[in-house]
Amino acid sequence: MKIDFSGQVAVVTGAGGGIGLAVSLLLAELGAKVLAVDRSQEMADSALAQLRAAGAVAEAAVADVRQAQDVLAYVAQALDAWGRIDILMNNAGWQGQVRPLIDYPEEVFDEVMAVNVKGVFLGLKHVLPVMVAQGKGAVVNTASLAAHIGTRHLAPYTASKHAVLGLTKTAALEVARKGVRVNAVCPGPVDTPMIRAVEEGQAGGDPQALQALKAQRLAMVPDGRYASAREVAQLMVYLASDWSSHITGEGVHINGGQYS
Repeated sequence: MKIDFSGQVAVVTGAGGGIGLAVSLLLAELGAKVLAVDRSQEMADSALAQLRAAGAVAEAAVADVRQAQDVLAYVAQALDAWGRIDILMNNAGWQGQVRPLIDYPEEVFDEVMAVNVKGVFLGLKHVLPVMVAQGKGAVVNTASLAAHIGTRHLAPYTASKHAVLGLTKTAALEVARKGVRVNAVCPGPVDTPMIRAVEEGQAGGDPQALQALKAQRLAMVPDGRYASAREVAQLMVYLASDWSSHITGEGVHINGGQYS
């Protein structure tokens, strides 16, 4: 038996690149209709073009996940197009600036928390009622290894991902007997533009420091490499499928053994 999402509708936030694009394409490959949501019109259009080029039934939505009206709009768009939402990949996120906590700008802290925490909260708040009414659905929030450990110079990001895991566990408990499951993925370093931006910030623009930092980070991963976005997408798809029907309220690691 293989995972088959034929007839199902998936909404993916942060779908324009990285993990979001990878999971959008994988969902479509497995038969789902996909609403690709991104804050950037250009990124949303690019994701839609790639999905349709792959033969997917797909639409795009431009939304700021920090704004309730935008979240309600992408929910309405999915329902207007296809009448249901079976899967929510609550993935949009931002790492913020890379700098010590004591030097961290308050306004940037607020923005990181708004995107990473409020965005996840609003997605849950407005999609879960749809799934509960259907009697079935699955949400996968994108957390991080940073939901479990501290990361120097990324205090707001780390705090936000701890919060994502807390939201995941609470939401899962509230809908567990209503046919809906809520889980999170907790990736370690993933080979995406986000990790490259973090490393460049931590290295302070010094190319030699950047190479040393990457080598040090790779040395901390037992299998010696970063995950690919596709590998994280495969875990997300598993958690959204009936193959994981007795898994809810979990933050599932994918980090090459780094948290072992």
